[in-house]
Amino acid sequence: MSQHSASAQAHPNIALIKYWGNRDDALRLPVNGSISMNLAGLHARTEVSFQPSLPFDELIINGREVTGKGLQRVSAILDIVRGMAGVTAKAEVISDVNFPTGAGIASSAAAFAALALAASRAAGLTLSEAQLSRLARLGSGSASRSIPAGFVEWKVGASDEDSVAESIAPPEHWDLVDCIAIVSATHKKTGSTEGHALAATSPLQAARIADTPRRLDICRRAVLVRDFNALAEIIELDSDMMHAVMMTSRPALHYWEPASVTVMQAVRNWRAQGLPVAYTVDAGPNVHVLCPLGAREEAESKLRTLPGVGNVLGAGVGGAAH
Repeated sequence: MSQHSASAQAHPNIALIKYWGNRDDALRLPVNGSISMNLAGLHARTEVSFQPSLPFDELIINGREVTGKGLQRVSAILDIVRGMAGVTAKAEVISDVNFPTGAGIASSAAAFAALALAASRAAGLTLSEAQLSRLARLGSGSASRSIPAGFVEWKVGASDEDSVAESIAPPEHWDLVDCIAIVSATHKKTGSTEGHALAATSPLQAARIADTPRRLDICRRAVLVRDFNALAEIIELDSDMMHAVMMTSRPALHYWEPASVTVMQAVRNWRAQGLPVAYTVDAGPNVHVLCPLGAREEAESKLRTLPGVGNVLGAGVGGAAH
């Protein structure tokens, strides 16, 4: 077999309605559906080359070789691709990520979406968007949402086959911007994979899951009709509900830093004063502040004045993995 290689790029996404908790940890089948927005300008770019001479898979992220758990998660996806394509060669995977990893900005989502596309192409496969979404999901649940473009909904599905994400609106549908207030760029102590496994230990998780279809409907409608106030209220509620589950799981997960709370309180005050802004926080301390494009400059400059905010990254609505 001659050497086969391909490279792909994918964006991280910010969940507007959160995924937290699996009904099947191995397959990363979620307990609830979710809705997200891809983040333009932030990306993981990954090259996969299958090389018969390699004794084992190699993973290099931002110039550094990664071994252990990180490599195992990548090899597991490569094994699935090898099985589908009848390829036996090991692969070299080189990935570059242009934003902080492991800090609640969905680095694994971008990385596994890019890996799914690059590895399948390098192995000679042409997978549909649904197949790619499913493959990416096996590496990181939220990666399923980084395959389609724009505003994306990941369906709970009945099984491994149909728990996939699809676009509900293209990037140009709504000029929203995510102003990410970086309060900590350091790697979080508890990764999302470990956190999902604890979700069911919270007595609040069952109520959160039961209410999710209602929140999904409100959020989906708000996106489709571009109703910012409706979106703001539902994404803040959903984010707070997920963090309430995290804080009441055993052991408890506290991702918020004092500066995270400062940002959230400021955002609510600014919105009450007429500035269209809303917050959502993933499994990390950094706060994603969404606003229409017209409010971006004011939102960013206000965020930069808050104590504890080290930097603000801005991202519009991103396209599909390609």
